[in-house]
Amino acid sequence: MSSSPFPSPQLTQLGVILTDRGSRYAVSGAPVTTRPEIDAVLKALKRDRSYAKATHNTWAALLPNGGLKADDGESGAGMVILRMLERAELHSHVIIVTRWYGGKKLGGDRFRRVQDAVRAYLEDLEPGN
Repeated sequence: MSSSPFPSPQLTQLGVILTDRGSRYAVSGAPVTTRPEIDAVLKALKRDRSYAKATHNTWAALLPNGGLKADDGESGAGMVILRMLERAELHSHVIIVTRWYGGKKLGGDRFRRVQDAVRAYLEDLEPGN
């Protein structure tokens, strides 16, 4: 079996950037061009036990052959991330929004928190930040 073409991902983690009614949200990401690279990034992120035990690690990426997303139990969150990547025209990059559930349902606000997390990541990518 050959080793991964992406053994050491350039993972950027902003850590916990916001909380809402006990739920904590973190955002991470890395440059990727293939699904195996996305898997390597997720594996690297989950080496940190707190991320491995998170309630949700939702993600999306715009790859050369199209968009990919995963909700990880947070229904609809992957599409929110994917749409924001499309609007930002950020290709060949995966963004992962991690949520640790705080005990209270957020309803539609959960999508706003995902958007807030992605926005923070995109702002961090801008030159000069």
